[in-house]
Amino acid sequence: MSETGDIRAIRTISDTARWVAVYRAMETERPDAIFHDPYARRLAGERGEQIVRGLRRGKGNAWSMIVRTAVLDELILKLVSAESIDLVVNLAAGLDTRPYRLALPAGLRWVEVDLAEMIDYKAEEMKSETPRCALERVTLDLADEAARRAFFAKLDAGAQRILVITEGLLGYLTEEQVTSLATDLHACAHFRFWLSDIASPRVKEMLNKHWGKQLSAANAPFHFAPANSSEFFHPLGWQTAEFRDFLYESRRLNRKMGMDWMIRIQEKVAPGWTAKQMAQWKSGVVLLRRA
Repeated sequence: MSETGDIRAIRTISDTARWVAVYRAMETERPDAIFHDPYARRLAGERGEQIVRGLRRGKGNAWSMIVRTAVLDELILKLVSAESIDLVVNLAAGLDTRPYRLALPAGLRWVEVDLAEMIDYKAEEMKSETPRCALERVTLDLADEAARRAFFAKLDAGAQRILVITEGLLGYLTEEQVTSLATDLHACAHFRFWLSDIASPRVKEMLNKHWGKQLSAANAPFHFAPANSSEFFHPLGWQTAEFRDFLYESRRLNRKMGMDWMIRIQEKVAPGWTAKQMAQWKSGVVLLRRA
């Protein structure tokens, strides 16, 4: 492999965090930005830029990640305030900077969990910055079920109302792994809410068509995309409290995908047919509530 090709390759799943950070930087630098992440460009680094440039439609598909970030920002702030959340647990936190950039209460406890590579890199890059809440970082391989369960039990014993975030994580897991994770979370009585993004099988097919080769080479292919969407979690003790569809949220936030104009025409000409078609492309952010 040439040097340039190697630089642009996604080598590990941790590289996806740099990739998404580039999108947050792109949005932040717009004059009409819908959120601001002043740390994103630094955290993404040149490595992140190279990854995006090396991906098919790398920048063209930024809209969905930007919408995801904005919607999660809104829901996190809403939940922390309305539901008296005292602990936020961000699993596979990557290069997320919400503890630094959102208007969070100082007394809120926020725990970031990730692999050592990402935890160490982020801690070094952010060492001169001050978070707005009580931030902790924990190195943990979530695939280690015994360690994961022990960690969850410890968190459960130290808080009353816990919000879990799995942004950009579940898609890389198998259905069996997601089932195991959902079961472990539900086993802890104080894990009250769970925020995640979720995609449909059709969206997974498209993503694998665009980026599957690069992600598979990094041992990080897309897997989880249940046909029944968030209903997948219902038998596991989690009920859907809210679902924000990326298509409609992109319109609300004025960050439309490139083909939105065509969908709007189809909605006028054949509304029933279009609705059925778009149901197959359902993807978005789901807020799950403990049943």
